[in-house]
Amino acid sequence: MPKYVSFLAAGCVFSLMLLSPMAIANDKSQVMMGEKTVTLEGKLPKLEQMAPRFKVVDDKFNPINLTDFKGKTILISAVPSLDTGVCALQTKRFNSEVGHFSDNVVMLTISTDLPFAQKRFCKVENVENIKVLSDSVWRDFGEKYGLLIEDYGLLARAIFIIDAEGKLKYQELVPNITEHPNYDAALEALKTIQAQQ
Repeated sequence: MPKYVSFLAAGCVFSLMLLSPMAIANDKSQVMMGEKTVTLEGKLPKLEQMAPRFKVVDDKFNPINLTDFKGKTILISAVPSLDTGVCALQTKRFNSEVGHFSDNVVMLTISTDLPFAQKRFCKVENVENIKVLSDSVWRDFGEKYGLLIEDYGLLARAIFIIDAEGKLKYQELVPNITEHPNYDAALEALKTIQAQQ
């Protein structure tokens, strides 16, 4: 069964077919971790609904809430761990792309890495343009967005875009967390969504 990412633009729903499937078992999502199937806690939020509020922490353990970015278009890049190659490349890719958008766009990378590790990564890799946040304290983001991998405490790889009104407009759950998301589709959707604001 093909996997789709979807977003709404100019009153029409656009769907982009991806090549890998996403399985559902016992009403829970499953993705691959290399050759192994893993189960995710919670459910993915629905498009065109208000994005679930969540609380994470910054590099000083200060609480950061989704509502802190009210009125902004938000791209959330969820990664399992910044200490892996694909996650590092994904974070650096969005760090380099954010400058092509207006100040009304915020890009967040969220992982369950400890804030100390995130701060070290950002310093070594010169990641300064996006906000790197940790879900290590409450796992609030992972649970509300259906990304927390059971028995691992890591997040599945995913992209979400929330418009300035707080509605979820785009999502991609990457079927195998060892693979990259569809950067071009996410960035094109972000441009379209931002243009409508």
